[in-house]
Amino acid sequence: MAEEPPTNEANVEEAEFDDDEEEDDFEELEPDLKGLVEYVARALVDKADAVKVDEVQDGNTTVYELEVDEEDIGKVIGRQGRVVRGLRALVKAAATRKGTRVDLDVV
Repeated sequence: MAEEPPTNEANVEEAEFDDDEEEDDFEELEPDLKGLVEYVARALVDKADAVKVDEVQDGNTTVYELEVDEEDIGKVIGRQGRVVRGLRALVKAAATRKGTRVDLDVV
């Protein structure tokens, strides 16, 4: 009869530690949605200093209110709303990873 090799408890503990470490790494990658909206908006507009993002809780949804200079509003909205739709899709995709519901309003 073949005997089973002895288990090394240190290896088992290391394996469990590695799983915990991977979870911690994932939490560090948790998206900063407000920062994401602000970063993209600043890249789109001429007056980046006028960009302001407010975070408002509305029930179980977080609403990000993007405020830009009056002259830059068209750049953020885009033709037929394509730019703002893309930005909304980006934020919602990042929020899905985070497990939250978000909406983006341009004010």
